[in-house]
Amino acid sequence: MIKLRRTLLKGLLAASVGGAILGGAVANAAEVTLRMHQFLPAQANVPKNILQPWADKIAKESGGRIEVQHFPSMQLGGKPPELIDQVIDGVADVVWTVGGYTPGRFSRAEVFELPFTMTNAEAVSRAYWQLAEETMMDQDFKDFKVLGLWVHGPGLIHSKTPIEKLEDLNGVKLRGPTRITTAMFGNLGATPVGMPVPAVPEALSKGVIDAAVIPWEVTQALKVGELVKNHTSFGDQTLYTTTFIFAMNKDRYNALPDDLKAVIDANSGIEFSAAAGKQMQSDDAGPRQLAIDLGNNLIDLPPEEVARWKEAAQPTIDNWIGEMSDKGIDGAALRGRALELIEANTK
Repeated sequence: MIKLRRTLLKGLLAASVGGAILGGAVANAAEVTLRMHQFLPAQANVPKNILQPWADKIAKESGGRIEVQHFPSMQLGGKPPELIDQVIDGVADVVWTVGGYTPGRFSRAEVFELPFTMTNAEAVSRAYWQLAEETMMDQDFKDFKVLGLWVHGPGLIHSKTPIEKLEDLNGVKLRGPTRITTAMFGNLGATPVGMPVPAVPEALSKGVIDAAVIPWEVTQALKVGELVKNHTSFGDQTLYTTTFIFAMNKDRYNALPDDLKAVIDANSGIEFSAAAGKQMQSDDAGPRQLAIDLGNNLIDLPPEEVARWKEAAQPTIDNWIGEMSDKGIDGAALRGRALELIEANTK
């Protein structure tokens, strides 16, 4: 049924988009039109500061021969967890998604989501790309063309009631973005609820959740600072981050002439990934200031309290290593290599 739905959706989209292209052929000189699909509204920071500039750069550097049509907020249909299959199936040509929206599918990438692993988004994004080249491109990511891999800045807790110590999490219904974060918060005493980020505002307003973990950069678009008044961070440590995948349909890429492939390649890879991660973290500043302007309560845990959280979160790491072993993956070695790469890239 799901496969039939995808096939029908793909056919309908191809017909409608193809008709639009043919109807505007006189005015549109583009040789290639790529449909870029993602889950956030166009005015959110990632679409505004990363995805649309990428699309514009592709158009410019191809001399207008490539047009990227941007479909935000799941406008091509489906739900965020379906994005990765949409790009594989050709429903979309390019997607930006969260690896963890399909739990357990991209197991090796989860290593960067483990508690208190992230240093800064630029360094970890570089490490993510490097580790992917070593271990993921021909395995986890073999079904699509990888354009970029990055993480966001420090993840923190946004809550209706203050979270000032570990015990304050007990029983709190807390949204987590991925399998790793929901497991971590279960170990920390919360009642974790997994959901894609677009669902957070409604879930907070209806009391489905009491708190959410997301980076600052997306809170303004989701109006989180108006829905909750407390924001808990962890000093110079980072509780968690999320791994993103920016991908292109393999057949669409392979069908391009070599000179247009070169345009895509020049705007893909480690430098693009690092820049995207850096941009996401830099975009934390404005929404954080907005929360201050709203009079919200910014809580920065002291080092001794952070140490308690780190100790309580260790089972999440240990369990993940065990799960990887069950899949035939040396989780301890993978984590060791990830930490080496993060350290090498951290300035």
